[in-house]
Amino acid sequence: MFWDAVSKVAEGYKRFSAFDGKIIPLTELFTFKIHLYSFYYTMPIFMDLHIVPGVNAKDVAEAHSRDVYLEKDHHCKCLTYWIDEMRGHVFCLIDAPNKETVYELHNRSHGLLPHKIIEVENSFVESFLGRITDPDSGQYTDTGLLMLDDTSYRIIMSVNTTDSILLHHQLGLAAAVKKVAHQNAIIREEIKKHAGKEALHNGLEIIGSFIAAEKAVSCAFAIRKQLIDLADEAFAIQIHAGEPVSQRDELFGDTLQLLKGMSLIRRNKPIIITAGVKELIAKDMLHKSASHLMALALPDEHLLISLFDLLEKNFANNEFNADQYAKTLTMSKSQLYRRITALTGYSPNDLLKEYRLEKAKELLRKKKYNISEVAFETGFSSPSYFTKCFKATFGLLPLSYLELI
Repeated sequence: MFWDAVSKVAEGYKRFSAFDGKIIPLTELFTFKIHLYSFYYTMPIFMDLHIVPGVNAKDVAEAHSRDVYLEKDHHCKCLTYWIDEMRGHVFCLIDAPNKETVYELHNRSHGLLPHKIIEVENSFVESFLGRITDPDSGQYTDTGLLMLDDTSYRIIMSVNTTDSILLHHQLGLAAAVKKVAHQNAIIREEIKKHAGKEALHNGLEIIGSFIAAEKAVSCAFAIRKQLIDLADEAFAIQIHAGEPVSQRDELFGDTLQLLKGMSLIRRNKPIIITAGVKELIAKDMLHKSASHLMALALPDEHLLISLFDLLEKNFANNEFNADQYAKTLTMSKSQLYRRITALTGYSPNDLLKEYRLEKAKELLRKKKYNISEVAFETGFSSPSYFTKCFKATFGLLPLSYLELI
């Protein structure tokens, strides 16, 4: 793959500079290397999931060595892997022309076909998992193979503070910039202090990735304390745990989807953790933090997963309503209303509206759509109704929001 990239960039450079048969000046060679680096290292890679009950580190090391042995035949580069013996899951990171080639490589080398393959960006993988190549040290087999016992299971924390655009509207540009910078500095510093990695920042939330659940929860407590000390109570912290490849086609897609939904929950406690995270932390830690931490019960977590998956698939459909909610979730309308209201603080239709409005803000921030397009793309029946809902929720017109971006 690397030399294929070299050839493509070199061909483009040859047409551009006409250096055929000539000595290339050092400055031009440097420019060529920059083009090459940009071309190769921004290429997408693939991560796959193998479900192998009873798997062990030695067997995976041997299977990985067979992949590496045959990688050139398939124009691939097997970068590294992660293994979770307890769950029987193995995740491989491979630079390959396409998904089909990944299947062919695994099939020929050891026959353990992946259950799912997704395309990922190497920068995302590194930010969530800490590496995109094999670690420098580790335990070796009798035959000299490096054995990795590094799980890819991560505790993911999302921190939502007040939308910077709304702060601009409320406080003015200078004050909003200062406040956002201070908030972000606090969040980033605490993630770093608690052995986490900042995995994502999209302007609406900061995502931290942790190996240990107690580190993630302690980080959330520290962030809460500092933001409260700033007299800033307009924040929400959610913590969930998951694996990089699951149902959705994005890295940690299922985990991030639920975290985004959890951020919409009306709460009297600023920190919410899922049932899986609750099981990973000490009981005394949970007891001491009960006044400002809400732990979801497993049935409620499952309902939220189904609920937000349903909203994600249907928010753009302006005919989607509470009747379809209930039918899809196999509940009566009254049962649906009670469960969703108790769990989120919203009626089913109000939650759908809030979800659509958050999606609308995401589209507005891209600055690619006008107000009418955003309204229809997010399932509102008309631009005027969208404008009315947006103003009632956020305190300014969507056009004003767009102009402040």
